[in-house]
Amino acid sequence: MKTTEEKKYTFRGNTYPCCASLTMGIIGGKWKTVILYHLMNETLRYNELRKSMPTVTERTLSLQLKALEEDGLIERKVFTAKPPLKVEYSLTEFGKTLLPLIQIIADWGVVVADKYSK
Repeated sequence: MKTTEEKKYTFRGNTYPCCASLTMGIIGGKWKTVILYHLMNETLRYNELRKSMPTVTERTLSLQLKALEEDGLIERKVFTAKPPLKVEYSLTEFGKTLLPLIQIIADWGVVVADKYSK
């Protein structure tokens, strides 16, 4: 019997056993996909993101934004020209490659809510 070595995937210094594991390592968790969903069509300030996700804590939102920025999916732009300090978040070109996946996840959620939650 032949044994073949499975391919390992590496991203930003982390090794994943399969491609699905890599994807979930980047966008998995309760809030990352939600953040990406809200940034799909527009640039938002921190407070705008916070208001669109009222059940997320400020600490969790800050940590998830930082992780998404470190992975290169979102860009954080700080404007210091005049007070008060203004910070905006938007998808990077790399982050935009997730748009079809995020849209399919959102569409699936609509189907589940409509057909299966009664």
